Amino acid sequence: MIDRTVFMGTGAVRDAHRFDEGRLADWMSRHVEGFAGPLSVEQFAGGQSNPTFKLSTPGRRYVLRRKPPGTLLKGAHAVDREARVMSALGKTHFPVPIIYGLCTDESVIGTWFYVMECVEGRIFWESTYPGVPDRDRALYHDAMNETIARLHVIDPAAVGLADFGKPGNYFARQIARWSRQYQDDTEAGRLEDLDAMIEWLPAHIPSGDEVSVVHGDYRVDNMIFHPTEPRVLAVLDWELSTLGHPLADFTYHLMMYRLPSSVMSGGLGGLDLKALGLPSEQEYVSAYCRRTGRDGIGPLGFYIAYNMFRLAAICHGIKGRMLRGNAASANADQLISIIPILAAHAREEAERADRGGVHG
Repeated sequence: MIDRTVFMGTGAVRDAHRFDEGRLADWMSRHVEGFAGPLSVEQFAGGQSNPTFKLSTPGRRYVLRRKPPGTLLKGAHAVDREARVMSALGKTHFPVPIIYGLCTDESVIGTWFYVMECVEGRIFWESTYPGVPDRDRALYHDAMNETIARLHVIDPAAVGLADFGKPGNYFARQIARWSRQYQDDTEAGRLEDLDAMIEWLPAHIPSGDEVSVVHGDYRVDNMIFHPTEPRVLAVLDWELSTLGHPLADFTYHLMMYRLPSSVMSGGLGGLDLKALGLPSEQEYVSAYCRRTGRDGIGPLGFYIAYNMFRLAAICHGIKGRMLRGNAASANADQLISIIPILAAHAREEAERADRGGVHG
């Protein structure tokens, strides 16, 4: 069971992530309009990949995201991509924080970083929306649905993101990417269920292709809601964003219906949705399809199995970083514990699909 409270709030900057705060303040005074010190720095407890910090001044608060120090896997921790996609989407009034500046000069704090707006609001770790009146829960759930649908209908070229990823063959490329990362990270070990998925997935990729901006980790705890209204103010953590298949993105989000909260943040598996006032999985799929002009989403079993494999591979990478001593969160070991559970769920979904599992 994962204790989500350990990922909340801020504290002192951890020893492995310390940097020269004076050099940062000097950089901000030159590159962030309106900045005025003195500056104080705290580290957010969460943030499994890129260490994240709260920057406070007498007049304003900011958030800083940086690459972690140490040896990094090729292509990982792309803070420049995060800053770019949020800057582009912000021009369409999509809910993202304002980006104030990106620094690629490692002499400032030791790694690349960017500074963005600190959005004030509510963060929920559970899709049951603790503290929200029963009558309003479905409205918060629908706000998540509306926001991801809104993302997937944005034309990448129209917002300057035509080259943000390779269009086409998304599933094949992603399966190869996460398979390679899993296989290359020998320190983190092997699991029979993940090895089986590496064989199964390439042979079951559905036909057809689409391209949109995809978030890559869209879930309830990666967004900030209005303090009192069922409205998303900001979608956070864009490190895995790219150009990809919108159904891969949506069905990653949809995994909340298949997994319990002990395995995935916001998981609804095993809960009485009707008693909670929340829509069923099929109702949620139908709302997304209506908003994006779809007539269903096709082989749901493949999509869910793929996303469970992908999430297990991501957590496997966190395990490798922890063993190498550069995991971003002090509590990475809790996520590592769910790897075999995710891998087993992925294989079960694949076997169900082989038996003629459901379509969405």
